[in-house]
Amino acid sequence: MKMLLLAAAALAALAAPASAQTSDAVSGKLVLYTSQPNADAQATVDAFKAKHPDVEVEWFRDGTTKVMAKLAAEFEAGQPQPDVLLIADTVTMEGLKQDDRLLALPNVDVSAYDPAIMDDDGTYFSTKLITTGIVYNTGAEMKPTSWKDLLKPEAKDKIAMPSPLTSGAATIHMIALTGHPDLGWDYYEGLADQGANPQGGNGGVYKAVAGGEKLYGFVVDFLPIRGKADGAPVEFVFPEEGVSAVTEPVAVLKTAQNPAAAEAFVVFLLSEDGQALAASQGYLPADPAVAAPEGFPACDAIKLMEFDPAEALKNDTGYKMRFEETFGG
Repeated sequence: MKMLLLAAAALAALAAPASAQTSDAVSGKLVLYTSQPNADAQATVDAFKAKHPDVEVEWFRDGTTKVMAKLAAEFEAGQPQPDVLLIADTVTMEGLKQDDRLLALPNVDVSAYDPAIMDDDGTYFSTKLITTGIVYNTGAEMKPTSWKDLLKPEAKDKIAMPSPLTSGAATIHMIALTGHPDLGWDYYEGLADQGANPQGGNGGVYKAVAGGEKLYGFVVDFLPIRGKADGAPVEFVFPEEGVSAVTEPVAVLKTAQNPAAAEAFVVFLLSEDGQALAASQGYLPADPAVAAPEGFPACDAIKLMEFDPAEALKNDTGYKMRFEETFGG
């Protein structure tokens, strides 16, 4: 009898981890819609599959606007295809949340993260920080440290800016700066007086400053940081007032056909391995415990401006109309 009890105990001990493994295992087809660049999307999928080899990942990639247009048409037809979304910004995710399209994931652990970049209800999760700061050409005499430095005479007619009518990051940046108590819409009116002519996206701004056509600009961090490493005559500044950020959030749709695999994808992106992958791709990881790529300060050394996705979604049209009025669009 004693031997039988010992054998039973041993079997139970062996069964426990096997059971845990089974509960963690996911399989089947996972459909991902993403706005990541193709190479990043492929690397992300490959890294996820290395952790979950029984999952077949099918993915579609385009800019966030086009991804959402495709998804809207699928909603209209009653046939949404993706299980999981990985797109540029929290404002778009907030719209989906308010339309009751996102599945809450209360068991996803976000304790390592700044609560300010996570949805309180656990329907979408920020995976990285792509900040907007100041780029300047190293040939410029003035070396800015504050957003207000771009209102100095030395910057007159030498400022490039992306347009919020084109760039989602520029929209979030505009909302963050105009909501800052020391900047506000007076700051954007000052930029208009400085001869700034916002147009296009971040790539055009970077090229204008790196090429010397302009000396200063608003731009997402990785362009000048990578450019400097490759020898471009640029520097990137995290201004003293703080920076805005898009956070490439991930979410699972309520209509997901494979919610278990979709949640596993979310968990992977927020894991140490997933955050290290983001850093290896040249982005600032959202987890402050994961080392930043070369050229970036540590995540916890960067001051983020306050940003409320729900408020931004509510006032999006009004913000853009005022922007057009300010710059004569």
